Amino acid sequence: MTDTLDLERLLAEQGPWTTAYIDGPSDLPEPDELARRRAVREAVENAGAPAADVEALDAALAWATGIPSPSSRFLLIRDGTVELDESFAEPRHGPERFSHRAAPAVIPLLSHLSHDVGYLVVETGRDGATIRAAHTGAAAPERTEDVEGSTDSLPKVQVGGWSQARYQRHTEEVWSQNHDEVAETLDRWVRERQPRFVVVSGDVQARRLLLERISPTTLDLVVEVDANTRAAGASQEPVDDAIADAARTAVGEDEAAALDDAAAEGHRRGAYGVREITPALQQARVDTLLLDESIADAERTLEALAEAPWVAEGDDDEYSATSLGRVPAGDALARAAILTGARVLVSVEDLAPGEPRPDGPQREPVAVLRWPADRIPQQ
Repeated sequence: MTDTLDLERLLAEQGPWTTAYIDGPSDLPEPDELARRRAVREAVENAGAPAADVEALDAALAWATGIPSPSSRFLLIRDGTVELDESFAEPRHGPERFSHRAAPAVIPLLSHLSHDVGYLVVETGRDGATIRAAHTGAAAPERTEDVEGSTDSLPKVQVGGWSQARYQRHTEEVWSQNHDEVAETLDRWVRERQPRFVVVSGDVQARRLLLERISPTTLDLVVEVDANTRAAGASQEPVDDAIADAARTAVGEDEAAALDDAAAEGHRRGAYGVREITPALQQARVDTLLLDESIADAERTLEALAEAPWVAEGDDDEYSATSLGRVPAGDALARAAILTGARVLVSVEDLAPGEPRPDGPQREPVAVLRWPADRIPQQ
């Protein structure tokens, strides 16, 4: 998955860039899928992309991403070369988008990256557990580990009396030792990977043993699922639902924290709207930029610059950097934020696939500042 350094490198380079934000490969019959590819090709052509970029896009679409439908795909093309091809195991955030201009349309990509949440899943049983690390935008886990404990337990025939009690104590000791090992492994993964949450499912007794043994730090991250998904043939739906709910909560917490930080010190730590945020970006004072996905449809434009300060309001600004031309304000702000080391969060309406965005005013962008406007850092 694209990291900030790769994106920063690309955004610092000059275009023009062709951008396509589309659905990933579908389960449609081949004729329908070919028709969809033709429609994408025509849309990119209509956006003004040169023939070399159109051909590069068409060639990329011929390759399956390996991600099941529904999925989404973001492609960034320059001079007939696909510079970025990113797929996400989730539906599009908003409509398909196509453009060809000096600065790329990055809002769709950033909307997925800012909603990408790392997490762990533990499916535990009395004989051990399976732990996997994943991200919400990825189709497959990054890593999976089976922690296999002893399978020594009670015999199938209960002997009764003193022997049964002895076997019961022995079995409980085996379960306890197994979950000591699982807890140690899980705590290590939490330290190394810093997940936003840990989903725990499996046998009810095994879950209890594990939760009694993990560290307080790990326990604070746990989302417990009351389902034995480790059993043969068990449905994974309860775990999938828990992951989706926890990820939405995590993203909401990030956005709420950004708004709270901007409101600190009587809102002196925040900038609100394009007019306030643009000069803050020019001075590299933005720590976090919060945008609404709908800003991609705004008519307002800003000047994209080839060098620092990267963005300007227009002709009245004094700057020596070369202008790349005017681009939609959201993309200009996001580009300047990435190029000055700021974090970008893109808020997305929680809509069902295909559901139209409700009418209403767009939420203005908000920036958390590295220092207040009236406080100049010491050189």
